Amino acid sequence: MSIIARTGSLIGLNALRNLVSDSMAIDMGSASTIIAVRGRGVVVDEPSVVAINKITGEVIAVGNEAHKMQGREARDVAVIAPLVDGVVADFERTRAMLDHFVRLARSGISHFSRRAIMSVLSEVTQVEQRALLSAAEEARISRVYMIEEGQAAAIGAGVPLNDEHASAVVDIGGGTTNVAAIVSGSIIASRAERIGSSDIDAAIMDRLRRHHGLTIGIPTAERVKLELSTAIEPRAAATKMNVRGRDVQTGSPGAVDITAAEVYAVTIPIIRRIADGVRGMLTELSPEVAGDIYDRGVILTGGGALLDGLPQYLQKQLGLAVRVADDPRFAIVRGLSQLFEEPLLLRRVARTEPHPLMDTEASAFET
Repeated sequence: MSIIARTGSLIGLNALRNLVSDSMAIDMGSASTIIAVRGRGVVVDEPSVVAINKITGEVIAVGNEAHKMQGREARDVAVIAPLVDGVVADFERTRAMLDHFVRLARSGISHFSRRAIMSVLSEVTQVEQRALLSAAEEARISRVYMIEEGQAAAIGAGVPLNDEHASAVVDIGGGTTNVAAIVSGSIIASRAERIGSSDIDAAIMDRLRRHHGLTIGIPTAERVKLELSTAIEPRAAATKMNVRGRDVQTGSPGAVDITAAEVYAVTIPIIRRIADGVRGMLTELSPEVAGDIYDRGVILTGGGALLDGLPQYLQKQLGLAVRVADDPRFAIVRGLSQLFEEPLLLRRVARTEPHPLMDTEASAFET
């Protein structure tokens, strides 16, 4: 081949490569979707909600834009969460949401993504996993790897990949809690509970409706949780927050005060269920693994780990040291991103073989 021909070939290959963005790490949860791009860090961090036209079914807003509408939708608009308890509840809306977020994550004129690593629940079914894979295909990602959330969270929390002693990680998301024991980068035991911090929002809404006759929306419940919710008895139990919504009996606008003590009362049953799930998984471990975790304690990740007093509560209930990982919301996506630097481990721990969307294109861009 002549120099001119080789040069033309290289220019053509480089031009084609420019249409393909780099590898993505995708943590798509019930509450939020976080995407990191290799070499660029976190580029998407938005709520996992979509706004749809109730007449046509068309998706009209996604993520932050849809979240702004929540609770104040026009009469022909509904804001929904297409992922429930960490799994696909509405495939078409999940596909549209992931496609939107992946487009945001891509740079320049990219139309395809070389690879993506996605996190999944430890007890996800084949049907649920296939739904996520299909959504990724529709978003034009050439190769998709599925990694268990607990595994990614442990790596993102700083557990060494070559550590021969066990570590325990509890990832508390919006709709799920994942508990995993990790040795040498691999899961040796795990459990997924379909309960998370969003259940506290629902409990607050139920409390206000039943005991105060006031109906409120999810955004208001989230604000109450952030301001008053705690896993340990509040120091100032009488602290009040004025909450506005719709009176149950009259249907008119109304407002009531809710105290920190009331919010604690509805929070603690949910936290107790999380603690029971963690304890249940720990009782299934071998003596050697249990001994390692007794020495090391438990690491908390996920947005739910930021709940006030949660480490102290779990430490008391489990009889183990408990610490919160740095930036716990981003632990999973950090762990997924790190796996791009460990290709052999990635292939070993992936739940699926890399799933090719476009076999011929994919082989040209693998690194």
